[in-house]
Amino acid sequence: MKRLLWLGVGLAVGAIVVRKLTQKANEFTPTGIATSVSQSAGGLVESVRSFVDDVRVLAADREEQINEAFAKGELYVDEDEDGQDGQEGNR
Repeated sequence: MKRLLWLGVGLAVGAIVVRKLTQKANEFTPTGIATSVSQSAGGLVESVRSFVDDVRVLAADREEQINEAFAKGELYVDEDEDGQDGQEGNR
C-alpha cells in the first residue's frame, strides 16, 4: 500500500515538473518570444498613454489657473518659481 502511495506521489510530482518545463521551453520558441515582446510593447504603449493623459490633465489645470488670474486682472505667478501663494496683486 505504501508503495502505491509513493508511486502516485512520484507520478504527480513528475507530471508537474514536466508541465512546468514544457511551459518554460515554450517561452523560448519564436512564438513564445513574439508573445513576450508583444506584451512588453503593449505595456510600454499603455505607460506612455497614461503619462500623456497625466500631462494633459495637469496642463489643463494650469491653463485654468492662468485664465482665472487673467479674468481677475491679476498676474499669475507660479508658486514653485518664487515661493509665493501663486498670484500677485493687481497690475
